[in-house]
Amino acid sequence: MKIYLRILEYTPRAATQFFKFLIFAIFAAVFNAGYLGLIKPLIDLLFTKKCECADQVANHVASLPAFSFSGSYFAAWFNFQFAHALQTRGPSFALLLVCAAIVILVLISNTFRYLERLVASRVRVDVVRNIRTAMFENVTRLHIGFFSDQRKGDLISRFTNDVSEVESTVISVFKAIKEPITITVFIIVLFTISVKLTLICLLVLPVIGGLIGAIVKQLKKKAVQSQETMGRIVNTLDEAFSGMRVINAFNARNFILGKIEDETSYHRKINFSISRRNELASPVSEFLGVFVMAGVLFYGGISVMSSSSELTPSDFLTFLTVFASMMQPAKTFSQGITGLQKGIVSAERIFSVIDTESAIRNKPNAIKLETFSKSIEFKDVSFSYEKELVLRNINLKIEKGKTIALVGASGGGKSTLADLIPRFYDPQSGAVLLDDTPITDYDIESLRKVMGVVTQESILFNDSIFNNIAFGMKNVREEDVIQAAKVANAHDFISQTENGYQTFIGERGSKLSGGQRQRLSIARAVLKNPPILILDEATSALDSESEKLVQDALTNLMKNRTSVVIAHRLSTIQHADEIVVIQQGEIVERGTHDSLIRLDGVYKKLIQIQKL
Repeated sequence: MKIYLRILEYTPRAATQFFKFLIFAIFAAVFNAGYLGLIKPLIDLLFTKKCECADQVANHVASLPAFSFSGSYFAAWFNFQFAHALQTRGPSFALLLVCAAIVILVLISNTFRYLERLVASRVRVDVVRNIRTAMFENVTRLHIGFFSDQRKGDLISRFTNDVSEVESTVISVFKAIKEPITITVFIIVLFTISVKLTLICLLVLPVIGGLIGAIVKQLKKKAVQSQETMGRIVNTLDEAFSGMRVINAFNARNFILGKIEDETSYHRKINFSISRRNELASPVSEFLGVFVMAGVLFYGGISVMSSSSELTPSDFLTFLTVFASMMQPAKTFSQGITGLQKGIVSAERIFSVIDTESAIRNKPNAIKLETFSKSIEFKDVSFSYEKELVLRNINLKIEKGKTIALVGASGGGKSTLADLIPRFYDPQSGAVLLDDTPITDYDIESLRKVMGVVTQESILFNDSIFNNIAFGMKNVREEDVIQAAKVANAHDFISQTENGYQTFIGERGSKLSGGQRQRLSIARAVLKNPPILILDEATSALDSESEKLVQDALTNLMKNRTSVVIAHRLSTIQHADEIVVIQQGEIVERGTHDSLIRLDGVYKKLIQIQKL
């Protein structure tokens, strides 16, 4: 129940919407039962002898009660009108009156049914939109480490498949609310016709509920497995589509196809198992309903044939009609209950993402960083992703306006050290200070506002060149974007594209070369104009010609900024103000290029290896 209520929390004005739904559902059920109640006078008119009918008319004409807002009054009012029409205008007109009343009541009932479904549809689309928004909003706040631990395909599956299941659950919830109202109204009508027959019908309801409950229990475990499998399928598809070049190059099509076949076969098996149980609920409830119907038919038939019974044939046929009309709501209710299970599992998977708290959070009353004025400093900083330390007791100070280069073998901790500056991670011990204040005291958004990052992999989007350069920035002027592109040595190739700055570059910039993508990333950083710049192996994946253009762009970008540069190609960082050599998470050497060459240590060996 908590999961249902939480799903519905994502409905704007939920209480108002549910009140409207209940009102419409009640009126729809009442008018639906009302037209079924007209079967009795219809049968009496068609099958009762005229002399008997005349006696009944005399009684009805004289028995109209005083007005009251109740079902009994409206029934008596109709009987009065019916009897009066029969007495004064004849059976044909009375029959016309009954038929007209049936049409009017059905129209009113279906109008309310339409209104109730509109309310349900509004709630459904609002829930889907708000859940997706809430999930994405929280995911974008999470720390970078979260995305290393999670499969991207599984996250996408939660946004798509799981939300679709929740959408179905919302409809099931409304069915679970509406159908009991309809059934309750019908039961009240049945009690007015025959208390004994109604009690016989009600005796079997706990049995039906118990059987359906047993079926529902078995669905939840299977539903969990189904959703997890779909997450793996989406993840495999995402990897396959992204790596199609590698798949073709290594003739790995059959390998990937095998993975997809295994997962989809397992998903088929689980879903078929769910379907077997899910589809069992409806036949079981229908069979039990018919079984009860047969019992009622037998008992009621005996009562009608008994001369001492007060149950008339018209009463009995009306009872059977109303009871038969309960079958579909009961069937729909059982389908709704069983349909909730997959939605519950999906909702739990969604809420697990929404409830995940970022390891990187603002402190209460975090400081808004306005400007960067002095230095960045690491004080006794140690960090580990799991148990083994990646950084050990790092002490390093970077003065404003200086360029610091981090070099060393892969896996030494260079990128991790740089990631601590914008708080992608927090150290396990020690502190990173900015202007003598721990960066954990600053508001995260204001901290990152003074920083620009250019990585080895150019992160671009399937949008125009203009929007990729101006990404995340508001009210950007075209001339500013053009100027940033010129600084990044990107303007010339942009001008040669089909639509210039409005050219779409494809998914992840697939229509551009590696050097062009990197220069767009640099242009983005130029436009942001941050005082602190982090360059993480920004030229390592480029050919010599592209590297020169990108390196010139980076040189332009780093002017008058505080820069932290990570580079494997040591020729690109020889003019840094200080070069820091990191090995196995520790600073083993530091100094200028010339001083480190004279030191004849790790840095000089790295230089010699690259010259070979």
